[in-house]
Amino acid sequence: MSRTKEYVVTKCYNLPGGECFTLESGVGLEELRVAYETYGELNEEKTNAVLICHALSGDAHVAGYAKGDKKPGWWDPMIGPGRAFDTDKYFIICSNVIGGCKGSSGPKSINPATGKHYGLSFPIISMGDIVAAQKKLVESLGIKKLLSVCGGSMGGMQALQWAVDHPDMIVSCIPIATTYKHSAQQIAFDEVGRQAIMADPAWNGGDYYHSEPPSRGLAVARMVGHITYMSNESMDQKFGRILKKEKLGYEFTTEFEVEGYLRYRGDSFVKRFDANSYLYITKAMDYFDIQKDKKLSEAFKGIKMRFLVIAFSSDWLYPPSQSKELVKALKMNGIDVTYCEISSAYGHDSFLLEFDEQTKLIKHFLNRSFKKKAAEK
Repeated sequence: MSRTKEYVVTKCYNLPGGECFTLESGVGLEELRVAYETYGELNEEKTNAVLICHALSGDAHVAGYAKGDKKPGWWDPMIGPGRAFDTDKYFIICSNVIGGCKGSSGPKSINPATGKHYGLSFPIISMGDIVAAQKKLVESLGIKKLLSVCGGSMGGMQALQWAVDHPDMIVSCIPIATTYKHSAQQIAFDEVGRQAIMADPAWNGGDYYHSEPPSRGLAVARMVGHITYMSNESMDQKFGRILKKEKLGYEFTTEFEVEGYLRYRGDSFVKRFDANSYLYITKAMDYFDIQKDKKLSEAFKGIKMRFLVIAFSSDWLYPPSQSKELVKALKMNGIDVTYCEISSAYGHDSFLLEFDEQTKLIKHFLNRSFKKKAAEK
């Protein structure tokens, strides 16, 4: 469906003066800034708001074009009139996570106490802190209850964190291609990326904002991460063992197409992302654990909302088995949950590519959630 050329503007929520935003670690932030974008109109009853949470490398710009953009937002085919998140019906909110580098408070922000970039003096954050900041934003818009919270990958973690931290504030939850806690393997991949950044001499202990950034380290981190986002099948179909030249050169140059692709992805990423933010956000993902020291089913006790859990067959980073464990725990609490596993060869990236199937599922689910909310009046 075509979209009128109306530019999207990024807005900003600032914590009112005099308030302190206390993090899970106990550290307080005197200033809290949350960049966000909205799409559609909030109805008079303020019952049609949907919060979309982004993944590791995403931001608040989920759809449409901002001035100067060559590409639309990262989930554009899913948001707009007649789409999965129909802006003729719903008011869509997407914010940049704290710890990020696209307008929200993070290591790249200026510390008001010093007048310099925070760097590593910015406190470590958790998924709970990210959600608590989003809650401040939602409340500032006069919204007491969200129709739904949805997200893929790290966005799904935020959706689940919302469900357990603020169950009375959401009607439904849509976690996609995600997990309820990071496994040892998932933590291991993140740590390789962090070590690649910190091993770059330009990182300089996180103090590089007035010098050359650690581009090489961040590019390697992105290359490692991107391998986990694709499946073996999709990589084989796209690249196989195709050479970039006529024959092997027996040298350490970029000879295979897949090598060139990974270098391109790494080099592109460093132009739009901050290395310190990569450290902070991946650490928040590794800390994430809905289960903690109890049974998973116990984490969802007393929750009344509806769930739509979506997984993808070839996702080996957050495999369907983890989503099924989540669904089992929800069902053990008598929670209304629908589970759908979409067959796809794209691996973890499927949630950013398989639009048709997700649209059908989400459209129906949101429509039912909205009708149920209206019936409760």
